[in-house]
Amino acid sequence: MAFCRSAVRVLLGALFILITADRSDAQIGRVGGIVKSEDGQPLKGATVTAENPNIGQNFTATTDDKGRFTMIGLRAGQWRFIAQSPGFAVDGGSMAIRMGAPNPPITFILKKTGVANFGPLGGITNRELQQELDTADKALAGQRWDEAISSYRNLLERSPALVVVNLQIAAAYRNKKDFDNAILAYGELLKAEPDNAKAHVGIADTHLERGDRRAAEDGLARAAESTGARREVLFSLADLKFTDNDTPAAARWYQKAAEADPFWGKPIYKLGLCALKSGDTEGAARLMARVIAVDPVSPEAALAKASLESLKK
Repeated sequence: MAFCRSAVRVLLGALFILITADRSDAQIGRVGGIVKSEDGQPLKGATVTAENPNIGQNFTATTDDKGRFTMIGLRAGQWRFIAQSPGFAVDGGSMAIRMGAPNPPITFILKKTGVANFGPLGGITNRELQQELDTADKALAGQRWDEAISSYRNLLERSPALVVVNLQIAAAYRNKKDFDNAILAYGELLKAEPDNAKAHVGIADTHLERGDRRAAEDGLARAAESTGARREVLFSLADLKFTDNDTPAAARWYQKAAEADPFWGKPIYKLGLCALKSGDTEGAARLMARVIAVDPVSPEAALAKASLESLKK
């Protein structure tokens, strides 16, 4: 696969540019790409699915005779993508989608399934994979924590490439209040993907759940200072500073999160709140207006509109 492999987890969630220059399309996120076989041939009729679990939105596209696909209407944020075609192993990954700026094209390379073509999923067919994932996901949703952990670990043993199932394993351990094993599971993912934001934030949340705020902040600070720091890590560290009433430090990290993704309204809205706490109403108004401009359909945009109305009174 020719873009971030850090989300082989796209296989887990129920298997799962260009922005035109015209202002009428400024609120629309668009992404496109191509699906090819490992010998370079375009795959017609392949299915590409995009999912954003944070907002409960998903899209599906089918490739044309040249293997091309396009999706329009994606909101800004981190999206999971997966491509599949009969007779081929699935390929997937994640990418941050922006509105109002070009998104790079995605290229999927699908390998043939079968004994001679095991590929990254260890030869598991799409149907087998889906069945095993469904079993594990149902156990997790049903709060059968030990069963879920066992199912995900069995899947991981069969296909070590699915290292991101450690996120689900960690979630089950956290629900059991087994914080040490939860942190170990996140650590297994970080061995393969050192910059995985969900793992870093998950470890911090686990420390908070066990009452160790210092460990949570220290871990996020180390991750935030790394060259590959993701926006979610920066935002989480900023939130800790904000709840500690360290407004200057919070604003600094919210600013870094906003710079990491200029079309993400969440940190910009929080910057507006920091400005309000500091008594800078004019700066707060500008920031709230910016949220509405760059991320107009987000929950933060609605909050920003309410804040602007309040500031006008």
